[in-house]
Amino acid sequence: MVLDIDEENLKHGVLGLVIAIVEVVRDALKLQAMRRIESDRLSEEETERLGEALMDLDVAIEEIKEEQGITESVKAVRDGLDDIVDDVVDRTVNPERWREEAEEKGI
Repeated sequence: MVLDIDEENLKHGVLGLVIAIVEVVRDALKLQAMRRIESDRLSEEETERLGEALMDLDVAIEEIKEEQGITESVKAVRDGLDDIVDDVVDRTVNPERWREEAEEKGI
């Protein structure tokens, strides 16, 4: 049996996943930065440097997505991750519904 792998699709898929993970980390960094800024734990200079670094990261990520033609791949991965997170949050907030679904499936 010969496995036919489309290298371009594989590249887009893997690179899309990596960039999506980088975007998730970036989003977490932005949240943490906002918490520190709002709590006045950073000087004005530190706040400015942090803002510039995050903007540079945004630009770099967008350039990579455009150069590699993976904007849609990254969006698909992010959408899938969002669906997973939504499901986990829903199951946490609504444990009774989760139990009912598990019972229906015989789990």
